[in-house]
Amino acid sequence: MVKIHKQQFLILIIVILLLTACGFKLRGQAAALPFKTIYVTAPEGHTIGIEMERMIKATPTTRLSQSAAEAEATLDIISAINERAILSLSGGGRVRDFNLIYRVNYRVLDNKGIEIVPNTEISLTRVLPFLDAQILAKEAEERILLKDMQSDAIQQILWRLSAIKFPAESTQ
Repeated sequence: MVKIHKQQFLILIIVILLLTACGFKLRGQAAALPFKTIYVTAPEGHTIGIEMERMIKATPTTRLSQSAAEAEATLDIISAINERAILSLSGGGRVRDFNLIYRVNYRVLDNKGIEIVPNTEISLTRVLPFLDAQILAKEAEERILLKDMQSDAIQQILWRLSAIKFPAESTQ
């Protein structure tokens, strides 16, 4: 059995306290949203809505609603677009690099239909080096990069939503 000396135990406690005091959190942890319930709408045929719902379910304070009428707020993901543009060409006119662009437009409405967050765009880019000899590998790499950009966009949306100062409903 491993014995921890008092000095090692004290150092461990100090390190843990310092990490928690500075606001350190693991990257995958979901931020607490200011809404008790939220409804998510997303474009048909795109996985961002499903992934967003999964991340919201992981938040400690918010649950998903089955309809916009039951929810305190509605996250309306207006569009999620993948683009690919040529970034550079070789001397022979062959593509050397692509620029992958992922754009997400969203807004947040309260239960009365008033915009809490107006139309906002998040745009992410990644460079994809390209070689003709590795077409299949580059296609797989592109899919991975696009999925990673979608995850980054979801994290950014959740961080932005967690910063909203949503007024609590007044009881009358």
